[in-house]
Amino acid sequence: MHHEIISQWMGKMQFNSLVNGHTIVLDGPEKVGGEDNGPIPKPLVLTALSGCTGMDVVSLLRKAQKEVNSFDIKVQGQLSQGHPMQYTAVHLNYLFEGPEAWQDAALTAVTQSQEKFCGVSDMLKKVIPVTWDVTYNGVTIFSNKKTGM
Repeated sequence: MHHEIISQWMGKMQFNSLVNGHTIVLDGPEKVGGEDNGPIPKPLVLTALSGCTGMDVVSLLRKAQKEVNSFDIKVQGQLSQGHPMQYTAVHLNYLFEGPEAWQDAALTAVTQSQEKFCGVSDMLKKVIPVTWDVTYNGVTIFSNKKTGM
């Protein structure tokens, strides 16, 4: 099994990438010769991470019959100073709203995603630190965040 995408140059700095039948537009800002018609590529790594772990968490909570009222993931990537610019660390904040009785299920789902299921997180952890917080109804219930990010 493998994944394959096709990226077509559309002129200036824009590329259209065909991913599983969906087009993702990538572009640079005007200051680098683009037209800002889409995101630059690097943040899509963070998007892939949030989507991967988010889908894990939703699936695990559904299986446990503990669906929450709302669930967001905020991802921050720390960039290197010099070229090639790359992420040197990533931090996720899982933000839940729901019944207090389901707080432990949310934490368990995040932990299982980060330690067992999320392939994007697993790949990134091989080269950079990946840390996370879990906030439930506005209260941080878990954090392994290192200082400096």
